[in-house]
Amino acid sequence: MVLEGRAMDRIGTTMQKKAAELERLAEVLVTGEQLRLRLHEAKVIKDRRHHLRTYPNCFVAKELIDWLIEHKEASDRETAIKIMQKLLDQSIIHHVCDEHREFKDMKLLYRFRKDDGTFPLDSEAKVFMRGQRIYEKLMNTENNLIQTREEEGVSFERALVASEFIDWLLQEGEMPTREENEQLGRRLLEHGIIQHVTNKHHFVDGPLLYQFRMNFRRRRRLIELLHERGRGIPESHDSPFCLRKQQSDGGNTCFLSVSPTKEIKLAVGVRRSSMSSSCGSSGYYSSSPTLSSSPPVLCNPKSVVKRQVTPEELLTPGGPFIKKTFTVVGDAVGWGFVVRGSKPCHIQAVDPGGPAAAVGIKVCQYVVSVNGLNVLCYDYRTVSNLILTGPRTIVMEVMEEALV
Repeated sequence: MVLEGRAMDRIGTTMQKKAAELERLAEVLVTGEQLRLRLHEAKVIKDRRHHLRTYPNCFVAKELIDWLIEHKEASDRETAIKIMQKLLDQSIIHHVCDEHREFKDMKLLYRFRKDDGTFPLDSEAKVFMRGQRIYEKLMNTENNLIQTREEEGVSFERALVASEFIDWLLQEGEMPTREENEQLGRRLLEHGIIQHVTNKHHFVDGPLLYQFRMNFRRRRRLIELLHERGRGIPESHDSPFCLRKQQSDGGNTCFLSVSPTKEIKLAVGVRRSSMSSSCGSSGYYSSSPTLSSSPPVLCNPKSVVKRQVTPEELLTPGGPFIKKTFTVVGDAVGWGFVVRGSKPCHIQAVDPGGPAAAVGIKVCQYVVSVNGLNVLCYDYRTVSNLILTGPRTIVMEVMEEALV
């Protein structure tokens, strides 16, 4: 029995290693896709003529390196070349005539393979793309599948029950039978897209809890492509979304998260640490926070607004609210503000040293629209995701109470 248990441990470790490798590949694919969409939006990708021939949907390597440095995605040209070489090595981009296997700082034309239909859809890529589609569908539909749940007396954030997940997959028509949907869940786990909350079990149809390992909507920094270490295998079986009780100095019990999340945070040791320690809530857009030695803080502070207003009140002609429009360009850390509330959400806090404060965004303002989309009837999580998955430059309409 002991030997059998050790054999199972080896199988589990091997599966975790494989999942970690595939997860790193998935991170490269997500990062590349986010860059592709940004470059299309910035018109860096467009049809270009060379030697009397038109090459559709391509970019000039030298111009792209300029753009990466200008947008603080790379500190110098050498770093920018390494980033793009990583995408080329993973077959995300290629030279338009496939004559160069190296990314060169020259007036050469390159293209994203997704823009010319040559992206290699191997089995790993297909599972990843399906996992991303399932994740987006879950996030965009109203359901109670993903929530804080308990297993063996421990609470886990953003967890789903395997049997309920299979019910939903059947309802959405992902696979025709329950057994096939269970196999789909197993493939998602083996490819590092989902995991058991303590990494003790494979995916099985039943009451066990699972979580998505990846947040597909998180804005990736391109420099992350050069960090080879990745997440790897956790030293313990702790879920990254596990809530643990910790005794504070005053004897009161508070909850903190094993790792920083949007719902519950530890103090962040970056330029905006004062913001996270005072607010620590969803909507604080930080790229890659590092933990400091500061004590943990309670999440979800009391709302700064005196009373909840309705969208109708905000839009009433001649009412006490006035509309303002701000354009905020995110920096290497984020946009520097926190949104909270629901229908409408409001500005809960603003980093005094961040981009939002620089353009005049203030606490207690209500968010009306983001990049032209009316968000008065959205909650703060939806607005947060909208900003995180959009361009670095956001145009935001807000309403604030007029000064008498």
